[in-house]
Amino acid sequence: MVILNIVEIIVALILIGLVLLQMQGGGLSSTFGGGGGFYRSKRSMEKFLMWATVATTVIFGIISLLLLIPLK
Repeated sequence: MVILNIVEIIVALILIGLVLLQMQGGGLSSTFGGGGGFYRSKRSMEKFLMWATVATTVIFGIISLLLLIPLK
């Protein structure tokens, strides 16, 4: 279970980073060119970040549920 706790912390940090990269007008998105006021469409990097966030959220949820199972 200790390994699962460590994995959950790592996944949580990755999830925080992915959310910060996606924020419009704030966070780290302006570092990578996301802060401009020009027309934006979903490019491949934005789509990748969105799907990576969804996948990481699902993994985080599954790990959280696994940690609820008591050891016998």
